[in-house]
Amino acid sequence: MTAIRRFKDDDWPALWALMAPVFRAGETYSYPPDITEAQARAVWVEQPVATFVAVDAEAGTLLGSYFLKANQPGLGNHVCNCGYIVDAKARGRGVASALCEHSQREAVSHGLRAMQYNLVVETNTGALRLWQRLGFDVVGRLPGAFRHPVEGEVDAFVMYKRLDGAGA
Repeated sequence: MTAIRRFKDDDWPALWALMAPVFRAGETYSYPPDITEAQARAVWVEQPVATFVAVDAEAGTLLGSYFLKANQPGLGNHVCNCGYIVDAKARGRGVASALCEHSQREAVSHGLRAMQYNLVVETNTGALRLWQRLGFDVVGRLPGAFRHPVEGEVDAFVMYKRLDGAGA
């Protein structure tokens, strides 16, 4: 069973341990592969409105995390943005789905009306399928917007979902 709760400071070592390999691989996030631990903590924990972690309720191990922040300042701050990360050993267990569903409820509780993903890499087919299954629409294609370490320049997608019941 997976429990999702707010991030606590003592979660950081385990969260960084699962984030670092993903960022170093450079296949799904635009953060530089040599991002420092302090920089990663700033973007994932310190700058967002909230950060949550998914924990294996029985073992107590960290399975994944997401952050919630405004996508734009001022007049665009009713649309949020999230980043998700799941430990490689926990993939295929519904953790990403649970995190995404939780993030949508949390966004609504903060008065946010929509969620936008700015850069979903086309080679990240699992995420694309999952986000679409959870109601996100591809609203834009960014040709060659991501420098994949193996595939070279690949397209990325902007994905969007209204959270207040209105159409995209």
